[in-house]
Amino acid sequence: MRALGIDIGGSGIKGAPVDLERGELTEERLRIPTPAPATPEAVAEVVGRIAGHFSWSGPVGVTFPGVVLDGITMTAANMNPGWVGVDARTLFAAATGDPVAVLNDADAAGLAEVAVGAAKGEAGVVLMLTFGTGIGSALFADGRLVPNTELGHLEIRGKDAEKRASDHAREHHDLSWEEWAGRVEEYLRHVEMLFSPSLIVIGGGVSKKADKFLPHVSVRTRLVPAVLRNEAGIVGAAMAAADL
Repeated sequence: MRALGIDIGGSGIKGAPVDLERGELTEERLRIPTPAPATPEAVAEVVGRIAGHFSWSGPVGVTFPGVVLDGITMTAANMNPGWVGVDARTLFAAATGDPVAVLNDADAAGLAEVAVGAAKGEAGVVLMLTFGTGIGSALFADGRLVPNTELGHLEIRGKDAEKRASDHAREHHDLSWEEWAGRVEEYLRHVEMLFSPSLIVIGGGVSKKADKFLPHVSVRTRLVPAVLRNEAGIVGAAMAAADL
């Protein structure tokens, strides 16, 4: 079975059809820059374009970088504030002409890593953290997702953690990989104290450069890069659409 996965990020919107059994893209992904401003209407238009590019008809899963409850986007820290309270499920269904599941972007990435990636078969508490425009989080207890944790907004030194330790912060402050690793370690130690996970999976755009910073991060918890790298959101979105 296949479903279309679309991953909305602060800088780009990516999508591709996914083989749900193998957790693999069946066609080369399409990436379109996130519109500025990223209003619901503008983003929905891009989602529709991606579905049209693949001539798609069938279930669609769409991620969103914020809290999603029953298809409604409740927060939008790195998106246009007009997203708060939007029925995204209905909006994207109208744009694609197909049934749509909507979920938090990091939750989607975590679902993919638990199903076919770095956290497959892991018992206990598993935490997936995505480092990109912000910091996304997905928390699992014995394979079951605790949705919408948004741990990038934990406070570190009086600021949202993602303001200090996201990949965007690394670029904005022109930090070396080693300097940034110090900020990531500080954040991970805080999360470790709160949740005592048995495994932390590092995802997002930086996961493909894990060798540049993970060797400089020292925490108690086992730390691994995401197997699906930056495609985890697409795969997890498609998996969320499997029951539609």
